[in-house]
Amino acid sequence: MKSWSSKSAALMVSVSLLALTACEEPKVDAFVFESLDQCKSDPLASSDQCDSSFAEAQTQHATVAPKYSSAADCQADFGTDKCEEAPYKTSNGGSVFMPLMMGYMMGSMMGGRGGMMSQPLYKSAQSPNSFRTAENQNVGSKTGGTKVARSATNRPTFKSSTRSRGGFGSSGSRFGSAAT
Repeated sequence: MKSWSSKSAALMVSVSLLALTACEEPKVDAFVFESLDQCKSDPLASSDQCDSSFAEAQTQHATVAPKYSSAADCQADFGTDKCEEAPYKTSNGGSVFMPLMMGYMMGSMMGGRGGMMSQPLYKSAQSPNSFRTAENQNVGSKTGGTKVARSATNRPTFKSSTRSRGGFGSSGSRFGSAAT
């Protein structure tokens, strides 16, 4: 009976690994940059593409970045000196805090495939070397041309509520409508 259990366990592990591999999300081409200057120094990027993508990411940053009710909560998730006051106030007039934009992602420029929108990227205190989207999708630590999960290229959502704490990307405690 014991050998049957071992064989069953081995079979279940094999099937589970196969299922996980089959469900792996497709990767798409993207470019990740820490700064506008870094983009402009990339031989595959044109200055105009860099300028427009960076401007698009900066415009989105204030609306899509995670929002926190205190600077301390934001710093717990993103690190000391890695947060700023958002241009929004809570419904009772209090300040709202958000992480600094640490880079941006734009679609592949190779072969004219620039259909993916640009978006701001962040670095959490737990993974300071990895870029994350506003939806907390890891896009890796590599800059320049890279492959990212297709879902990481989805348009980020507007963040209208603050987190009191709980970790970047977790459901955490949320309250009210902060972005008013």
